[in-house]
Amino acid sequence: MPLSKSGGGANPKMIRTPSFSHRIPARRSFLFIGVLASFSLLAFDSLVLSCPPGQSESASPPPASQKESSALSSTADAVLEDVSRITGLPIRAPVVKEIVSRRNIEKYLKENLYAEYSPRELRVQEAVLKAFGLVPREFDLEKFLIAFYTEQAAGFYDPRLKKMFMADWISPDLQKVVLAHELTHALQDQNFGLEKFLRAAREDDDATGARQAIIEGYATAAMMQYLIQPARLTDLPSLQPLIDQVVHQQMAEFPAFSSAPFFFRFEALFPYSQGMTFIEQGLSQGGWGKLNTLFASPPSTTKEIFEPEVYFEKKSPPKVTLTRPTALDRDPGLSFLTENSLGELGYYALIGQFITEEEATAVAPGWSGDRYVLYEGRTPGQYALVARSRWSSAETAQAIFRDVQAILRRRYSGLIVADGTSNKSSDTDVFIASTGPTRVVLLRRNNECSWAEGVPPESVDAVLGFLRSLRD
Repeated sequence: MPLSKSGGGANPKMIRTPSFSHRIPARRSFLFIGVLASFSLLAFDSLVLSCPPGQSESASPPPASQKESSALSSTADAVLEDVSRITGLPIRAPVVKEIVSRRNIEKYLKENLYAEYSPRELRVQEAVLKAFGLVPREFDLEKFLIAFYTEQAAGFYDPRLKKMFMADWISPDLQKVVLAHELTHALQDQNFGLEKFLRAAREDDDATGARQAIIEGYATAAMMQYLIQPARLTDLPSLQPLIDQVVHQQMAEFPAFSSAPFFFRFEALFPYSQGMTFIEQGLSQGGWGKLNTLFASPPSTTKEIFEPEVYFEKKSPPKVTLTRPTALDRDPGLSFLTENSLGELGYYALIGQFITEEEATAVAPGWSGDRYVLYEGRTPGQYALVARSRWSSAETAQAIFRDVQAILRRRYSGLIVADGTSNKSSDTDVFIASTGPTRVVLLRRNNECSWAEGVPPESVDAVLGFLRSLRD
């Protein structure tokens, strides 16, 4: 849950994984093809290496000969030595390599999606996106992710198989760029254990998003250092504006990506663009040796990625808790589905999609913690959602209150307001409205903003009382 600051989300600042990478399962994949990695690499290559967009990527060359395969394998070994020297991560074992066709990569990615995520996990992720209104009711997450993955694959390292898959259809120059990024993942895996690193935060989407940003930002920085050597990355201004620029320029080359909701594009790019900015800050404080400590003590929120000083100065806000409201928990028409956090990334993407990126940029940095609980009803597509968020000030919480109210009005046509009051002392704001069969309840008190959607009419008072009772 950024790239440019243009309104309406037409030009993503950088895609936070579900991250929501609950965010979207793509954000938690252990394949590291990077829902954007390949995309960013291809774009960077076309700008810096003078490779016309789509030229080598779209070609369908014959299978690599034995001589070509041997040469590519030798190239990979040389690149591995280079990124090991750059990062200071030792090569602890040879990396198994396999050269594959585009068709085989697509087949593998589909199989991996089903292997890593059960039908229920995909259903829950889809429900979260629909409950927050980030995708239409008819949206099919599984089909979208397959298209999203496969159009961007240009080679990837698989930590489960300990194998580097190299595409046989891209140019030698671009191949080196891809290898520099993906073989950095191989070194990360050999030295820190990537599957274990990500799974340690699997139940916390915001923490998962932060860890993904460390992994991908680190590999992107290593790739950039590989490209510009012998110059040093720390001697240059931040490269994030360049990455953002080429992403925008090359977006049309990837139809599934370019047509995706702003939320997906922003969250998919986030680990690479914003992650690299975080890594650049770490490099300036102690070089690659300093960065390697991140895997032992990683950031736990995406706020720390957006604002590196929060991590390096140990200023992380305390966790926000949210119990399950009794009125919804005991409702026979509802069943508990999941609970998690959006994080600063999720709120940025939510506001950026429904309002503007300018507004997201203005208010999202005030995020100081959040939690949500989701229920599903008996009717397909029916959900009840309760969300609690804490902000840096009462003024920021008021801005969020207004933004959420605007989002609700946009999502529910014909919203009928039952109560919309504000306390002039700047202490409390309340908004209650009918969406037809259910109600929405929105409360701002001091520096917190909480709301509930899909509330049965008979439970409005109980839910409002529950929101008022929230304390830490």
